[in-house]
Amino acid sequence: MKSRSIHLIIAEDDLDDRLLIEDALNDNGINLTTTTFVEDGDMLLEKLKNSKNLPDLIMLDLNMPKKDGREALREIRADQALKHIPIIVFTTSNSEEDIKMAYFEGGNTFITKPPLYSDLVDTLGIIKQYWFEKAALAS
Repeated sequence: MKSRSIHLIIAEDDLDDRLLIEDALNDNGINLTTTTFVEDGDMLLEKLKNSKNLPDLIMLDLNMPKKDGREALREIRADQALKHIPIIVFTTSNSEEDIKMAYFEGGNTFITKPPLYSDLVDTLGIIKQYWFEKAALAS
């Protein structure tokens, strides 16, 4: 099945992680022209509130400077215009407390970033298959 074009926003403060994610997206054939990276929760919310075309999907790191992913998740879910956007919490954390918080606050899934690049490529391939090819997303 051919994947459709998905507008993706990735909130990730670490430059090395952003570059690895970008390479792994590219290795999975994900259209990077529709992918936006932001470095913190403030930038994410600003991008969302000033956008005429909301993203289809957000990948959200929890541990970022300024406004972290936890605060950004709460604000997005409290905003009527934004709360429908699926959010993948994509973080280095694997703590039970963070997992529970992410789901309690309205995250759609929680994925701990894999430590190996090959596993990152595989993980983003699974995300692509599910979110880009199988799931029905609201426009």
